[in-house]
Amino acid sequence: MTGRPTTASAVLPAALRAWLGLIAVLAALTAVLIGVQYAGHSEAGGADRWFIDPTADSVRGTWRNVALATDFWGEPAGAALLVVAAVAGCLLLRHRRGAVLVVVGAALAVVATTLVKSVVGRTIHGADNLSYPSGHTAFATALAVAVALIATGRLGLGRAAGLSLVLGAALVAGAVMGWAQVALSAHYPTDVLGGWCTALTVVPLTAWAVDRAADSRRSDRS
Repeated sequence: MTGRPTTASAVLPAALRAWLGLIAVLAALTAVLIGVQYAGHSEAGGADRWFIDPTADSVRGTWRNVALATDFWGEPAGAALLVVAAVAGCLLLRHRRGAVLVVVGAALAVVATTLVKSVVGRTIHGADNLSYPSGHTAFATALAVAVALIATGRLGLGRAAGLSLVLGAALVAGAVMGWAQVALSAHYPTDVLGGWCTALTVVPLTAWAVDRAADSRRSDRS
C-alpha cells in the first residue's frame, strides 16, 4: 500500500491536479486584478455597463420571480439545505472526504468573499452594501465544483472528461446565480466574476488539503 487515495476516494483526482492548480492560480490573479481595479468604487464600471446597468431593474414579472428563487439558494437557509443534501449524498456513498470537501469548500469560499469585501470596499446601493466579490456566486460555484470533483472521482473520469465536468458545472452554477444577482441589482457583473474566480481558487486548494490530511491520517494508522 502506498497510502495514496484511490480514484474513488480522492476529492482531487490526480489527472486534474495540474490543470486545476493552474486554473486556481489564474482565477486568483483575476480576482485580485478586478479587486484592485474597483477598490473603493461605488458605481458600475465600463465592463459592467457593457453587460447591463446593474442599478436598474433589469427583469420583471416571471423572470424576477425566477431570479428571487435562484437567489434564495445563496441565502443562509437555502445554502444550508443544499449543503445538507450534498453531504447526505456523500455519506450515502460512504465518501467522507467528499462530505468534508462540500462543507469546508463552500464555507471557505463564503468566508473568503466576506474578507475580501472588507478589503476592497466596493459598494452598491449605499455605503453599507459591500459588493465585491459576490458571495452568492462564490457559494453556488464552490458547491458545484465540489460535487463535480466528487463525481469525477467516483466515475473514474479521465482528464478531458473530468475537467469538462468540473468547468461545465462551475460555468452553469456561476452563470445562473450570477445572472440572478445582477438581475436583482444586488451585484455588478464584475462582482459576479470575482465570486466565480474566488470559488475556482478556494475549492481546488481545499480538495488538495483534504486529500493530504486524510492521507496523513491513513499513514499514521498504518
